[in-house]
Amino acid sequence: MPTSSKETLTPTRRALLASALGAGAFCLLPAAARASGDLVGQGIGLGEAQPFSFDELRALARRLAQEPYTPMAKPDAAILDRIDYDAHGQIRFRKDRALWGGRERDNPVQFFYPGRYFQDPVHIYAVEAGMAREVPFSNDLFSMPDDSPARELTKTEGFAGFSVQDPKGLADWMAFLGASYWRTAGYSGQFGLSVRGLALDTAIPDGPEEFPRFTRFWIEQHEDGAITTSALLESPRATGAYRIRSWQDAGVEQEISADIFLRGDVERLGLAPLTSMYWFGKHDRHVAADWRPEVHDSDGLEIHAANGERIWRPLNNPPRVMANSFSTPRPRGFGLMQRERDFDQYQDDGVFYDRRASAWVEPMEDWGEGAVTLIELPTDDETFDNIVAFWQPSGPAAAGGEYRLNYRLSWKEDCPVPPVNARFRAVRLGKGGIPGQPRPADTVKVVCDFDTHGMEGLGRGPETTVNVTASRGEIGGEAAYPVVGEDAWRAIFDVDFSMLAAEDDTPIDLRVYVDHAGEAMTETLILQLFPSQLRDLLASST
Repeated sequence: MPTSSKETLTPTRRALLASALGAGAFCLLPAAARASGDLVGQGIGLGEAQPFSFDELRALARRLAQEPYTPMAKPDAAILDRIDYDAHGQIRFRKDRALWGGRERDNPVQFFYPGRYFQDPVHIYAVEAGMAREVPFSNDLFSMPDDSPARELTKTEGFAGFSVQDPKGLADWMAFLGASYWRTAGYSGQFGLSVRGLALDTAIPDGPEEFPRFTRFWIEQHEDGAITTSALLESPRATGAYRIRSWQDAGVEQEISADIFLRGDVERLGLAPLTSMYWFGKHDRHVAADWRPEVHDSDGLEIHAANGERIWRPLNNPPRVMANSFSTPRPRGFGLMQRERDFDQYQDDGVFYDRRASAWVEPMEDWGEGAVTLIELPTDDETFDNIVAFWQPSGPAAAGGEYRLNYRLSWKEDCPVPPVNARFRAVRLGKGGIPGQPRPADTVKVVCDFDTHGMEGLGRGPETTVNVTASRGEIGGEAAYPVVGEDAWRAIFDVDFSMLAAEDDTPIDLRVYVDHAGEAMTETLILQLFPSQLRDLLASST
């Protein structure tokens, strides 16, 4: 059974960090001392060419971890603060100035302007044939109103981030913006969840969370249409060297190499972190006063364990911050998934939640002992990401520690690994008991629908059973059967929590699977239910 913890998070967790290169480290970086020509005729004056390799970047990150952290200077901070949401929205990158915008086989790169919410400068370098040249920040690359406060910038030397377009320059398919975040358009051209380079102390009780930042990027195009982004990560307690090779293939595929060096002790170290939004879905529709049936970028966490077990954990909008760890030594993969693909289940023709990509992390080596950790924050709208999932290695994450990992990240419609048994599609909750008879107090019925993979030819009978274990409460009324007229099966059972005190809101953890003649026919469904929310659900239906 997964372990749960109840924790409180300060509301100021979104503050981004500045960072800087340590003294003496500039010798390893490409210089931008003087213009040395244009890149593929786009009229961007680039810096002086100097050799670049990922091995040098890794050595730089290790060296910086031995030096004190120094925040990067922001001499135009007062002006940047005046570039608010509205002012920033009026600044447009000039498409004819895109990096590699003049060659049909390449992915044009455009840049994000800094502003109130992205003040920390990011230095960006173009790499060709092993030589790197910096793209100097310039207002000439952007169009803006005559009265824009951005025209007063005189000392800013970096961008806020960058985006990558398809070779025809019609739409973005990848973007790096803010801290160590990046996103892709996935399989449908619709941006949704994000990933990060590193998570430090996410949702620990004493907080605050630390947000490492990519301070410098080296971007390289490849003949096969792929693009490689190398990045230097920095924060008060960590440095890192990242290499992210990305390409489009029925979605977006990425191969990531990361070398992480700790400057300080970390209580909760999150590797390969995924970030998403979950407001409400089928099983907790009652928590939101919204006209749409469901609102979320992801609806569940999927985990493939080394022992072959596959876990599906529907996401929650909990009454308080929750951290759950799922012990998974040597994981085969994990991801935040969007399984519901029916537009009718969302009814949102503006942001199209039915088209949001799933993100799947597949280790390319043995990651050893550890756990997949899921963080869920309460929310009352869809504005902020409130879901984080990452790999947390066992043992203390102490100053001087080093971590090297390689993994594949797939932004697809579904998990790229084929199923081995039936998968759960939906979970719904309602009043427990039997229709037409007095309903028992404080009892909910749990209805779990799953597909028919591996269930072909089976029917309702005594050999097909629902196996449910609960951390609290009593289970009854179990049954499993094919849904009439549908290509689906259904498992149902009641959870009686009437023995729990009214003020007791310790979660009820459920572990569910369906077997036939002693053989598991489904993945393992893990649910976490809160008595306070269950009582609200039952009260809303009276």
